[in-house]
Order: sequence, then structure tokens, then C-alpha cells
Amino acid sequence: MPPPLLFDVSPSDLESTVFTRRQIYLDLPQRFEFQLLDGVSMLDAGAKRMVVYADLPADAWWVRGHLPGRPLLPGVLMLEMAGQTSAVAARHVYHHADFLGFGGVDDCKFRESVVPPARMYILCTGQEYRRRRIISKTQGLVDGKLIFEATITGLTL
Repeated sequence: MPPPLLFDVSPSDLESTVFTRRQIYLDLPQRFEFQLLDGVSMLDAGAKRMVVYADLPADAWWVRGHLPGRPLLPGVLMLEMAGQTSAVAARHVYHHADFLGFGGVDDCKFRESVVPPARMYILCTGQEYRRRRIISKTQGLVDGKLIFEATITGLTL
């Protein structure tokens, strides 16, 4: 049985956009294919939580080579999206301005597959903040189903 969601998203308008893709990547260094996030649909800095979304088109760059004939979103890209979401949270919840790199992934489980086209929502809650380390809990949802969960550690590099 999957765990409960990190927080109730039903009061949120997940179709809204608080930050656009362009605004996200003004703060993050990823470029080209690794600009994986499309927008922030909910940000509650006081509660240390946010929802980010990623649109996964049928012609995404990874589709051609990842299981031809049966494209599945690679788990490593889900974790990259979770890491980028945590970095966005660090900027907009904690106002952390330093560069953050992956420091670790804990308690990771993949529960469902993602077949494009799809929209994935990534829920993120801040767990711990220190000058050199940030820990966030994340979950990915598609069509209301829990796809993955992971605790992401970001380190100031």
C-alpha cells in the first residue's frame, strides 16, 4: 500500500502557474535537455511546500532510446526532476542562493511507470535546512497516482 501524499493538493489549482519554466531556470544552472521542469503550480513558503510540474511529450529526447516501442520515463530522470524541484524550493522557501548539487537520495521507491505523453506533478516539502545542506521529501504523481517517492539531499558546492 502506498504511503499518503506529503500534503493534500486538492485545495490547490494545479493548472495554475506561479513560476514559468523561464523563471525556474533563471535560478537553476541546467540547460538544454536538462531543463526538465515546466512550471511551479503551488508554493507555500510558510508551510515549506511546493508543487512543480513537468510535461512529458511523446517526442521527448529520451523516448527514442529508452525501451523503443515501449517508452518509459527513466527513474534517473524522475530523480533529477526531484533534485531540481528541491533546488527551486531551496531558492524560494529558504532563499538559499548558493549552488546546490546532489548530496544523496534516500528512501526511494518507484511505484508506477510513466508513459508519455503525461504531466507529472512533483510534491516537495522542506525537511531540514542548514547553510551547506538541504533535505527535502518528494513525491511524483501522474493522473493522481503516486509514481515515485524520494528524500533528496542537496549540498552547497
